[in-house]
Amino acid sequence: MPPSKVELYAAIRRDARAGMSGRAIEKKYRVGRRTIVRALSSAWPEPRKQLPPRPSKLDPFKPVIDEMLKADLDAPRKQRHTITRIYRRLIDEHEMADVSYPVVRAYVAERKPRIRAEAGRGPAEVFVPQSHRPGDEAEVDFGEVVVRLAGQDVSCFLFCLRLSFSGKAVHRVSLSGGQEAFFEGHEHAFRVLGGVPAGKIRYDNLKSAVAQVIGFSRSRVETGRWTAFRSHWGLDAFYCQPGIDGAREKGGVEGQIGWFRRNHLVPVPGVLSIGTLNAMIDSWDADDEARRIGGRARTVGEFLAIERPLLRPLPDEPFETGLWLTPRVDRYAHLLTELSEMFQQVNGQMTGRCGMVAHRGRGRGWSAPGSGRAGGSRCGSAAGDWRRVGAVLARRPGRGRGGCGLGMVRGAAGCGPVGGHGALVWDGPASLVPVLVGDRD
Repeated sequence: MPPSKVELYAAIRRDARAGMSGRAIEKKYRVGRRTIVRALSSAWPEPRKQLPPRPSKLDPFKPVIDEMLKADLDAPRKQRHTITRIYRRLIDEHEMADVSYPVVRAYVAERKPRIRAEAGRGPAEVFVPQSHRPGDEAEVDFGEVVVRLAGQDVSCFLFCLRLSFSGKAVHRVSLSGGQEAFFEGHEHAFRVLGGVPAGKIRYDNLKSAVAQVIGFSRSRVETGRWTAFRSHWGLDAFYCQPGIDGAREKGGVEGQIGWFRRNHLVPVPGVLSIGTLNAMIDSWDADDEARRIGGRARTVGEFLAIERPLLRPLPDEPFETGLWLTPRVDRYAHLLTELSEMFQQVNGQMTGRCGMVAHRGRGRGWSAPGSGRAGGSRCGSAAGDWRRVGAVLARRPGRGRGGCGLGMVRGAAGCGPVGGHGALVWDGPASLVPVLVGDRD
């Protein structure tokens, strides 16, 4: 017996042309006279007749569902009917009974794309299942999180790099979403993973990497430091489309940030420093290797064990993630930087040029040529050093009235010894000059 109806018809027609009788064909293929007649009349079998649809208890409510779906065409994107909402409205407003939720869900899944097509809204969107080779691809993105830092709620930025094959993700929180945090997140992730993905890494068009989007193409004008960073680590960047369509091109990391935020940052964590929070995040990332994503047969850690040997090795030389500046210090001990706080006081006796490395989100520091030391105070190195403040106040006493460091000195002057002196009587910034300069000498 031929395996298919088409082959059966072909065999009957071949035997009939060879002179075999109809009764012999019936016995050979165990078919009836009508089948032989249909095979001799056409080489292609007639399509099977469709059975009439069986009546359903949902039939009276199908027009109501269609009206809800049509109304969603003009409704805001985040305020459209879900299947659960449709099901509840049918029960509460239309007294639907004895109809299960899966029946409603199947009808909505069938009718929704047809209604969109009938309204001229284009074909229904389809999602293509992805298949990734181990060690080949990754996705990167930033997400916003709120952290209770030293008792105050602070908006921070959560960096995430996710390997596409295993689903292993590495996270890092910083106070800034600038280029320095972007670079440090990459370096931390690569060192945790033990290598660099050999293929493309998907990015959106964040300003730390992209200076300009060229038309509707994939071409981008990259920032200079990002180009150097990619060259150092050997990264192959793939830039997604702008807007919501681009977010769907890297849905793995988009969903990962939401999952991590809901499972580890709810309730809002309270920490004393960002370093403490990042240490907790490293522990959470290690624990997450024991989970399974969706219906996968293996855990994230088991897939990572397959993927890790296929990553490219790390480079030997380091890359400076901070922003190197070479500002000029004027005779008033001021230097101008490109950071948000433009003026910073330095040693009153230092003029000329000094080197500065800036890490947005981690504080700032400066170093003089040959000095061998650098400061990282938020208000500048001189603001917390009494001996350097004295040299500035001796020449310009009015500058210290609102100085950051003088608040500390003034507070200490009324409650105990300062720099080896007894309790001081505050009489303006000028009263501190002899003490501070004396300590310096």
